[in-house]
Amino acid sequence: MKEFITSDLALAAYLTFKGLNLVSAEKLPSGRFQFVIDNTSDTADAMSLEYFSSDFSKFDNQLRSLKKLLYSS
Repeated sequence: MKEFITSDLALAAYLTFKGLNLVSAEKLPSGRFQFVIDNTSDTADAMSLEYFSSDFSKFDNQLRSLKKLLYSS
């Protein structure tokens, strides 16, 4: 099985939304997350590029901005 590994929650969500299977998700000792996606179809790289130019990515960026506003006060 080929794997695609990312620490980006939104990207992992997008890839699974688009039909790829999540193999594992864990919090590493460093505090970062690691998502392993089944990339047997060899499409995860292309889908990740698609994600970064999509409305999903724009939505995630807006969500992060709003969280920063809430937690900075």
